[in-house]
Amino acid sequence: MVRWRILLGTAVAALTVAVGATASPAAAAPSGDGNAVAPDSVVGGSQAAQGEFPFMVRLSMGCGGALYSPTLVLTAAHCVGATGTNTSITATMGVVDLQSSSRITRRSNYVYRAPGYNGNGRDWALIRLASPVTGLATLPIATTTANDSGTFTIAGWGATRENGGQSRYLLKASVPFVSDATCNSGSMYGGQVIAAQEICAGYTAGGVDTCQGDSGGPMFRNGVQVGIVSWGAGCARPNKPGVYTQVSYFASSIQSAAASLGG
Repeated sequence: MVRWRILLGTAVAALTVAVGATASPAAAAPSGDGNAVAPDSVVGGSQAAQGEFPFMVRLSMGCGGALYSPTLVLTAAHCVGATGTNTSITATMGVVDLQSSSRITRRSNYVYRAPGYNGNGRDWALIRLASPVTGLATLPIATTTANDSGTFTIAGWGATRENGGQSRYLLKASVPFVSDATCNSGSMYGGQVIAAQEICAGYTAGGVDTCQGDSGGPMFRNGVQVGIVSWGAGCARPNKPGVYTQVSYFASSIQSAAASLGG
């Protein structure tokens, strides 16, 4: 089943990186176990060090994001509503432990969703924060395809298996590029991937992937963001890699939108 990687109908305090290989419903709610998951429960992943990925953002609607500028968060279009004033989103940043007293929070004041977004491609959006964030590095976006292959890093908080609980701590993992031709083959997604707009990444055997609650989070390589977590079939299933918005394809549009928002 193909589905977005968002925690529908929730506002949990966790993003996700994740993994696991069991079947589950399309959307999963967080568990009530305190959201604590041991780092070694992430297949192929490990706990990130404090300050390792300072640009990582957790969004209160159940999505992730990356700090594009001190006032803007880059995320997925399917995580937000229509373009316009929005003061309902809380962004949490600056910590590995989401319960840390050092966490930084900001409210949103505006959302910009990709023009023409209809649920099929164009899966990017910007959230403007009510006040700038200082002291945290931002994540530059890829403006060419130079880093659109190779091995990528994914990172986040949350579901460590399909339908699983969320993580209190930031986790990280590496996933390899999967070519458009392979990802669109009959054994994988059978032509559902929009080759010009999306990148696939994951292992043929499964085991490492993004998952519920990870939507909107970044996939990056060599210090630039190359992907935005968009969709997939389950989590970490064999022959079902994660599908990410190809940032380089939309770079000029993202930059123009950011400029219009003062970022």
